[in-house]
Amino acid sequence: MKTDSFSLSRRQFIGDSGKIVTGGALAGVALPVVHGKSDDVTKVALVGCGGRGTGAASNALSVSLANGPTKLVAMADVVKSKLDRSYNGLAGKHKEQVDVPVERRHLGFDGYRKAMDALDPGDVVIFTTPCAFRWVHFEYAVRKSLNVFMEKPVTPDGFSSRKMLELNEKAKKKNLKVGIGLMCRHSQARRELYSRIKDGEIGEILNLRAYRMQGPVASCFTGKNTSDDSELVHQIKNFHSFLWLSGGSFSDFFIHNIDECCWMKDAWPVKAQAQGGRHYRGDKIDQNFDNYTVEYTFPDETKMYFHGRNMAGCHQEFSSNAHGTKGYALISGPGGHRSQARIHKGQGPDSDLAWMFGQRGGGRPLRESSPYQDEWEHLMEAIRNDKPFNELERGVQASVVTSMGRMAAHTGVEVTYDDMLNCDHQFAPGVENLTLESESPLTSKTDGTYPIPEPGKKKNREY
Repeated sequence: MKTDSFSLSRRQFIGDSGKIVTGGALAGVALPVVHGKSDDVTKVALVGCGGRGTGAASNALSVSLANGPTKLVAMADVVKSKLDRSYNGLAGKHKEQVDVPVERRHLGFDGYRKAMDALDPGDVVIFTTPCAFRWVHFEYAVRKSLNVFMEKPVTPDGFSSRKMLELNEKAKKKNLKVGIGLMCRHSQARRELYSRIKDGEIGEILNLRAYRMQGPVASCFTGKNTSDDSELVHQIKNFHSFLWLSGGSFSDFFIHNIDECCWMKDAWPVKAQAQGGRHYRGDKIDQNFDNYTVEYTFPDETKMYFHGRNMAGCHQEFSSNAHGTKGYALISGPGGHRSQARIHKGQGPDSDLAWMFGQRGGGRPLRESSPYQDEWEHLMEAIRNDKPFNELERGVQASVVTSMGRMAAHTGVEVTYDDMLNCDHQFAPGVENLTLESESPLTSKTDGTYPIPEPGKKKNREY
């Protein structure tokens, strides 16, 4: 697959990402530097009040005394029921740390601005809306000199990936701290496993394989809109079903396994080929495939195989695995994000155990702390002590690699890293101008269905 627009190579992106925004864009612009937060209380605003946003806000309000105290002062969403439910839950759990009166609970597409206007430079804003809006919100946060925590994926397409990299140059000039919700990178077990792999305990990595095979999850399968909601609001409420909002179920759910495998390999793939399909869909009108298989290729020709599925009644598995010349490593799983990391002397889990995280002689292994909380401890420590902390570029890289596999399956062609980053199919043109009265960037057909990927027919765009 080849594209002609925005000719930015992978070498430039990974090696020279600091040069993406050059003198012409920033020349003569005086950018204030924001140092670590030294005031007693760090104020927090939540933009996107769904389940993950509520969880992230709770983590922010639960940081240790050394990295706190924190206080939630503003919230924003486009769905009132979500905002109300989130506020009630947070106020019930963190009563003394939630100070969000009605006038600071903002509804509508401009709510993100109003929420951030309640903060001072050096405070923290949480972005947990669908990622279609990420660059719009990040742009305003940088302008306001705010530190940021944003959920994964960072981007769903090439345009937003390039845009986020450009904005991050300004964030770095201001010394802003940016955390990304790829919490596996903050896992105690995985961090120790990574160090052991780097020290050669499994030898040279031969291949990696990952699985997230589960039943239908969250809003990845959606029926026609029979409510009073506008098409735009209906799509936002079911954002996992629509590629422009989230990158679909592939990007939103599978990115964790893909990212942690790339971390253990200490490299990003250069290309992907893939396949997938839709089965037993009935009256569901989402854009997702319900099964995906991707072969990623790293620069040294090592392969990573990813298998994803959202189908009822099928075998389920959640794990990431690495095979080396000296042994096998379980990176995550089985069954969840808290890792049971271990190394075996053979090529599978039935071989002799060489190491297990938290192992204490013959006793029961210690369980790692929550990586969701740990990522907040690391971010707030950097803010409090003015340490370098910016995960944005890595978040974009993980998002691009994930989208590369998704696009390979949806188009039926081999997709390179450069192809994905430079792809000119912009999923949501004009997203920065949306209002509650706007039409959606994705409109349904007359029968209420939406365009879906057609591998081999649509080769330069996913729908």
